Amino acid sequence: MEFSPNNIVVKLCIQGMDMEEKGKPGEAGELFLRAWNEATDDFEKFIAAWYVARSQKNTSDKLKWHETALHLALSINSEALTAAFAPLYVNIAKCYEDLGDLDKAKKNHELAISFADNPSDKGPFYHGTRADLQPGDLLSPGRISNYESELQMNHIYFTAMVNGAGLAAALAKGEGPERVYIVEPTGHFENDPNVTNKKFPGNPTRSYRTHEPLKIVGEITDWQRLSPEELQKWRERLANNKGKIIN
Repeated sequence: MEFSPNNIVVKLCIQGMDMEEKGKPGEAGELFLRAWNEATDDFEKFIAAWYVARSQKNTSDKLKWHETALHLALSINSEALTAAFAPLYVNIAKCYEDLGDLDKAKKNHELAISFADNPSDKGPFYHGTRADLQPGDLLSPGRISNYESELQMNHIYFTAMVNGAGLAAALAKGEGPERVYIVEPTGHFENDPNVTNKKFPGNPTRSYRTHEPLKIVGEITDWQRLSPEELQKWRERLANNKGKIIN
């Protein structure tokens, strides 16, 4: 299971979000339900259920879909979805509050608190760049962002998905070849707040950040490289992004 923006369910949910932004909740709900009907595995069903839930007007229906999403996430048992548990339990608790069941609301609020932002992902981890590095070298925070030229980064970022690191390498500044390194965090790390529970639930790209250096332990040469057309689309997407990096 690996998150992909080219997945049909993901595409339908993105279209639904676009309808929401345009003030067309009815069309959005139809797209989310279509995503649910076209889902072929539990991961796709989980993503679709998350969005179907938020498009419901009736509290009981909303609760049903939130609980469906929760049960699917629990059955998948993936690091990519762990960060989704807290907001899921909060959403379920809110539904029980609205329905007047304060005991179940309290229980679900407590469960939400128990899922603190403490990733347990064991990797392996990767970092994409154009820098020429060697095993034993350390990557530290303080570099200029690849996405905001005047922003000095307080963290160093990495991922457990090799193709995600490949994308970062392709978008990295510099003239050198794209490189994907195997890295080891030397200290505490956290879910990347720029992507976690943003457009999609959880941390589907398994993206993390740390104040501590990353140690280079090797290099990967085999990953899915983007075509020039795909890379250009990503650059245009980033150029049009109005959101600020959480630094």
